Amino acid sequence: MDKRVEVIEALDVYGNSPYQEWFDSLDAVTAARVVVYVERVIQGNHSNVAPIGAGLSEIKMDFGPGHRVYFGTRGKNLMILLGGSGKNGQSKAIASAKRLWKEYMATAKVSRKSK
Repeated sequence: MDKRVEVIEALDVYGNSPYQEWFDSLDAVTAARVVVYVERVIQGNHSNVAPIGAGLSEIKMDFGPGHRVYFGTRGKNLMILLGGSGKNGQSKAIASAKRLWKEYMATAKVSRKSK
């Protein structure tokens, strides 16, 4: 990804951002570290990125309880944040991210057709 990457948060059917809800639950120091990891990916450093299936990836963070951020991309210039978790909540969070991604993609296709 290059420096012109737009970052958005996917919303669930209720208009909530699972990523923002998770992020808001973090203490200030942890939240700041998460921002740094996400920014590294935006700048093109994928050393902590791993695929999780369904075209999605996770950013693995080397601190705390193994924090992760789940995301998808559209082309090279759009990063969609889907959620986050610690290592212990990873399976449930990945399933939620995949479900949200499917909803996002269905909505994105409808939006494009209506334009």
